[in-house]
Amino acid sequence: MTMDETIKRINELYHKSQKEGLTEEEKAEQKVLRQKYVESVRNNLRGQLENMSIERPDGTIEKVKKVK
Repeated sequence: MTMDETIKRINELYHKSQKEGLTEEEKAEQKVLRQKYVESVRNNLRGQLENMSIERPDGTIEKVKKVK
């Protein structure tokens, strides 16, 4: 399932939950899909930050470092 399909399904389940409620199976699916989405957002942000550089006032350029 692509991320676009995942987001579409999350939205479908949300709208259904607002109108008529979800079955236990649908609630479980919604939880898994939301976790997958959040993980994807975190990974994308992490990738962007790892490829970022900072230019200091003295003109030096420094790669962003991972904080442990």
